[in-house]
Amino acid sequence: MSVIDLDVLGFGEGAHLLVARGLAGSPRVEVRGRDPALAIDLPAWCRARGHAIAALDTHDAITTATIDRAATSRWISAERAGSIDAVVDRAPATWGLAARGALVEAGGPAPSFPLADRSIVWADEAARLYAQATAAQWDPATAIPWRAPLDHPPEIEDAIVQIMTFLVENETAALVVPARFLAQVHPHFREVMQLLAVQVADEARHVEVFTRRATLRRATLGTSAAAGRASLDTLVREPDFAIASFLLNVLGEGSFLPLLHFIRDHAPDDATATVARLAAQDEARHVAFALAHLAHHADREQLRAAVERRHAVLASTAGLNEDVFDALVLLAAGSWEPPAIKRGHAAVVALTADMDRARRAHLERLGFSSADAETLSSLHTRNFM
Repeated sequence: MSVIDLDVLGFGEGAHLLVARGLAGSPRVEVRGRDPALAIDLPAWCRARGHAIAALDTHDAITTATIDRAATSRWISAERAGSIDAVVDRAPATWGLAARGALVEAGGPAPSFPLADRSIVWADEAARLYAQATAAQWDPATAIPWRAPLDHPPEIEDAIVQIMTFLVENETAALVVPARFLAQVHPHFREVMQLLAVQVADEARHVEVFTRRATLRRATLGTSAAAGRASLDTLVREPDFAIASFLLNVLGEGSFLPLLHFIRDHAPDDATATVARLAAQDEARHVAFALAHLAHHADREQLRAAVERRHAVLASTAGLNEDVFDALVLLAAGSWEPPAIKRGHAAVVALTADMDRARRAHLERLGFSSADAETLSSLHTRNFM
């Protein structure tokens, strides 16, 4: 039997740590101490944990007790929440908010996390992409040359304001969608949860910088078309995680990457070019996660049906806001001269072809044939996102 000498240390000062340590190594221990409250605190502590007091005596201001360790522990029925380095196929609700790999005591709450299946949410690349995402974060206040000269004509500035207005609207939808699913992901799949959180932060930052760029020289924003909002509404309302990720990140943001590159390449000022470049850097990571996730778990027929269903819903809408199309033409043209407008129009037509090629390439990566990829890409919303 081991002896634990507490000296004057009381239970209100951490004495229980020494007693618990002794009981962990021996089924019976003798505890000695000179704290006046030890004769009261020690039995109370033992009762709460199922340990038995075999003997208790106080003499000459010294309390001595013999303790028999509880036959069972409250952890006897506990289970591990998987392994730190590996995820399970389905995370039980009873694991709740416990860290992956923790020993989970029975009897706790069982919160609802609908996205608890590995096959629905997981991608082996999630940890790498999260590490990349945290390393690639940028500060809108310092990363963008807001004080760079703006010496282009007022009409070009108006075009930029309209484009930025369009981007704000679309990036708001791109923020809402992952935010909706973030709270549904079981914490066992923490890398996915963290990656979605960073994606939400990315989109919030994009909304900020696009708005700030739009208002550098203007007090009001451009127009918002009903058809564009209808297109985005179908994304916000999509209840299925995989389909929402497919429509938003693969097809929508996959189309936006060429658009952001277009804005970067035709920007008349450094602030606009930098805003587009940094946003594209983030969007590329969102597309990469969606492709990695869907490549392993996607049901291609469900994805095909989702594209066709969305196309049918939006078939009667007007498509891309005419003001946005015209603004893109003027941005690429750089002036109102007829030859410049012709070049700008051709550049926007080429942009739509680039978007189509990007979508088809992503669809083929998900296992669609080239013919199917071409068909599905052609059905994608004319609002780009």
